[in-house]
Amino acid sequence: MSATHASGPRGAASANVRSNAEIIEDIPEPPIASAVAAEMPGGVTGDDPQTPASWTDVTIHDVYDARVRIAPHLARTPMLTCRTISQLAGTDLGFKAELFQRTGSFKSRGAMNAALQLTPEQRERGLITISAGNHGQGLAYAASKVGTRAVVFMPRMAVPTKIDAIRGYGAEIHFSESMDDVFERMDEYRLAHDLTFVSPFDDPAIIAGQGTVGLEILEEMPDVENIVVQAGGGGLLSGIALTVKTLRPEVRVVGVEPRGANKIRKSLDSGKPERTGPIVTVADGLAAPFAGNLTQAIIGHYVDDVVLLEEDEIIHAMRLILERMNVLVEPSGAASLAAVLTGKAGIEPGSQTVVILTGGNVDRDKLKSLL
Repeated sequence: MSATHASGPRGAASANVRSNAEIIEDIPEPPIASAVAAEMPGGVTGDDPQTPASWTDVTIHDVYDARVRIAPHLARTPMLTCRTISQLAGTDLGFKAELFQRTGSFKSRGAMNAALQLTPEQRERGLITISAGNHGQGLAYAASKVGTRAVVFMPRMAVPTKIDAIRGYGAEIHFSESMDDVFERMDEYRLAHDLTFVSPFDDPAIIAGQGTVGLEILEEMPDVENIVVQAGGGGLLSGIALTVKTLRPEVRVVGVEPRGANKIRKSLDSGKPERTGPIVTVADGLAAPFAGNLTQAIIGHYVDDVVLLEEDEIIHAMRLILERMNVLVEPSGAASLAAVLTGKAGIEPGSQTVVILTGGNVDRDKLKSLL
């Protein structure tokens, strides 16, 4: 296993690849959103949950602004390699190691971007969110940095290490019986206490923050041909997709989700955001209870495919990463590799591919049973 950075073999752009800075100069501002709005009723964020969302509501300019905004507070994560797994997969693999980000996942990128844009009045009142764990940690960390209150609603059966970490960053935790009713309980509390809701995924600031992962991928592996991204609510997938497809439209972007927490694929098929239904997956970080308006509009416009994984495929990939790379990633963080190993991501043999390793917050008791 090795880590490559911008100065290494994968950081030097080939002669025919334009820099991001050169490309951004040629990108016009997007058309008026209402002119190309994707009707996606049923969302849950914003003042009017029925407001249509458009793929133009977040732009590459927002992503570049987010990178400048969050850079003083967060890490630039490494691009890892593993020859053995690349050979098994039949592709030249790079592993974008977001599990080494502060709080253990990419979630702190979007949360920090959102927290740094609060008005003084919002900062005075505080923030509230729902989370299976990783977004809650990201928001708790961001809130502590800007000096505001954070309240996190979680399912009672959430991973204990994630609960402890959220409390460690100073946030308050309230529990619901499951992810199925967590939003409704959170919203009641939000209204009663006049808090600002920060969605785990369906928010322009969150999506732009997660899009900074895409900028780093293009800089660290400039000849990349495929990027495979796991999806819970779709904040990371939509952020990476809009970033990469704007700068390098020929790069193939594939989303991945567990069959037992299938809401993005279901929403694409139906043409509107859907609820997950009964959630049955070991990948708790991908167990969002519903799809979002904005994320689905962006995913529908930019993403090439979204594929479904079985539980044993995710667990196998997690074990392989631990055995061959000596990196312990939670099941949700191994899902993108699983899609490559099974062939479901549709990667051409020998092509350059990046998968995302995110979520280093593994419960010890669950780990024993998985291994």
